[in-house]
Amino acid sequence: MGPKLLSEGPIAAAAGMLALASVTLPMHAQIAVRKQGYVPFSEEPINYLSDNLTDPVAKLQQRIDRGEVSLEYEPRHGYLKPVLEKLAIPVNSQTLVFSKTSFQFRKISPQTPRALYFNDDVYVGQVHDGKAIEIVSFDPMQGAIFYLLDEHKVERPAFRRAELDCTQCHVVAATRGVPGVLLRSLFTNPSGTQAAETASFVTGQDSPLKERWGGWYVTGTHGRQTHMGNVVVEDPQHPEQLDTSIGANLVDLSKRFDTSAYLVGDSDIVAHLVLAHQTQMHNLITLTNYQTRLALHAAPDGTLSDVARKQFEEPAEQLLRYLLFVNEAPLEDPVKGTSGFAEEFTARGPRDPRGRSLRDFDLRTRIFKYPCSYLIYSESFDDLPPPAKEYLYRRLLDVLSGREQSAEFAKLTTTDRRAILDILLATKPGFPEEWTKYSRAVSQVQTTQKGT
Repeated sequence: MGPKLLSEGPIAAAAGMLALASVTLPMHAQIAVRKQGYVPFSEEPINYLSDNLTDPVAKLQQRIDRGEVSLEYEPRHGYLKPVLEKLAIPVNSQTLVFSKTSFQFRKISPQTPRALYFNDDVYVGQVHDGKAIEIVSFDPMQGAIFYLLDEHKVERPAFRRAELDCTQCHVVAATRGVPGVLLRSLFTNPSGTQAAETASFVTGQDSPLKERWGGWYVTGTHGRQTHMGNVVVEDPQHPEQLDTSIGANLVDLSKRFDTSAYLVGDSDIVAHLVLAHQTQMHNLITLTNYQTRLALHAAPDGTLSDVARKQFEEPAEQLLRYLLFVNEAPLEDPVKGTSGFAEEFTARGPRDPRGRSLRDFDLRTRIFKYPCSYLIYSESFDDLPPPAKEYLYRRLLDVLSGREQSAEFAKLTTTDRRAILDILLATKPGFPEEWTKYSRAVSQVQTTQKGT
C-alpha cells in the first residue's frame, strides 16, 4: 500500500516505499479496502481508526466532497498530475524504485520503475500502468494514514483509507513501532526481486552512502562516493559483490528504460537525501506523540510519575538528536542533483532577516547548511502534547545555548547553534519566553563587547 518503503512479507524483494495492501478491484467501482482484524493502536487513547483526521489527503477529500475541487483524469498519467498539484507536491521530488514493492509488484522492474513523490507531509506512489495510486499522508495526531486512489476513470474519484494490511507492514521496528514509513536498500536481481540470502539496509540520515539505494535509480553527481543504486546483481553466486562504480554519478536514465513514460526523467540524489532524513523524522515525531498520550492516559489525575515521564522523554530525546542531525553520516564529496529539486525545496523558506533558512542546503560535507530539521515547522511537531513539547523546547535551548556540551552534540559548532537559534526565533512562533530572554541576554553581551 501507500508509500511503503518496503514490504516485510513475501515480496520483501522490495526496496521501495510501500506496503502490500489487500484490496479488491471491482470492475466499475472504487477500490474496496478491508476493515477487519487487529490494527495496532486502535483503542484509547490513540484511536488510530478514528475518522477524525486532519491530514492533507483527508482535507483534500473534504474539498472534493464539497465540490470545491475536482480531479481531472488524463489518459497518460491518470489522476497523478492533479493529485500532486492539489497536494502541493513538486514533480521534481520524483524518485524511482525498481525493486518489487506494493501490491502491484508484478508491474515493477528495472524497465518499469515505480515513481514516488513527496512533500513535507505526504508521500505518493504510482506504478507504471498500475491499478491504484498509493499514498501515505501524515496526520498531526495519528501519524501515517494510508490511502488508495483507483486509477480507473470514474465520475467521482475518491481517496479510500487502507487500514489493516498497511499497518501489518508499517508498524515494525524500522518505523519505531508506530504507523510510519521506512526506506530500504537491497541487493536486487535483474527482475527486481531481492537476491536470496542477502542483507538489506534501512536507509536514514545515519546510513553511509555505500549502503543506500539498492533497488533504486539515482541521478546526480557525488564524486568518489559510491552507493548501491542503478545496479543489479550480476553474479547470483556472489550477489553482494556489486560493481557499484558503474552506477555512480549517473545523470541520464534514458538508456536504462523509457523515461518518457514518467513525469520527469530524474531520480534526483538530493531528493533521495531529503527523503532519507524525513521518513525517520516523521516516525520519531509520531512515537513521541503516542508515548506522551499513553503516559497521560495512564495518569487520569494529570500527575506524571518519573516512570511516566521517562516513557515519553526517552523518545523525545531521540527526536531531539535526530532533529539536530547528530547522527548524520557525513558526505565525503560534494553532491549535486539533476532535477531542480534542491532549488525548489530551498525556495519554500521561511527565512530570517539575514535571509537564512533551515531549508538551505550544504551538500558538501552534510545535507543542510543549518543542521536542524525543517519539520520543526510541521503541524505534527506543533501538535505534540504539551509535556513532550515543553521537554523538547527546554532540551533544544540547552543545546543551542551551549549549556549542553556532551559528546553527542559535539558536531554542532558554536556558529551552528547560534544560527539555528536565530533562525528559529525569527521564523517560528510559540517558543517559551525563556528562549527570547536568552537571546536578548546574548545580544546585550555582544553589544557591550563591541562597545569596549
